[in-house]
Amino acid sequence: QVQLVESGGGSVQAGGSLRLSCSVSGSTYSSYCMGWFRQAPGKEREGVAAIYTGGSSAYYPDSVKGRFTISQDNAKNTMYLQMDSLKPEDTAMYYCAAGRGHCPDWTDPRARFYGMDYWGEGTLVTISS
Repeated sequence: QVQLVESGGGSVQAGGSLRLSCSVSGSTYSSYCMGWFRQAPGKEREGVAAIYTGGSSAYYPDSVKGRFTISQDNAKNTMYLQMDSLKPEDTAMYYCAAGRGHCPDWTDPRARFYGMDYWGEGTLVTISS
């Protein structure tokens, strides 16, 4: 059973930066799609970044492209989300997720959740204006 634990959330002013971490344990499979999702109060959960651990391709929606960067450190079994130029609309609970194999089709916002079988409990990010 894969366990995911997020950390690094907090409160910053608009324009600031945060780096989220996702620690992975219990994995016995070599390649996963690892992703970050977020859910703001009253809104649906949305995907903000994903990466295939067996390669280097990363995926982002237009809303965060150029501001967020997903990365992985396989030696530490940890995934990161570097968030720069943060905006108040980035305020949300951020979740780490994992699914076996290649990432789904990120051109379809609904498909981003396909196969993401493992989820962390989330870490709160609050951006003040």
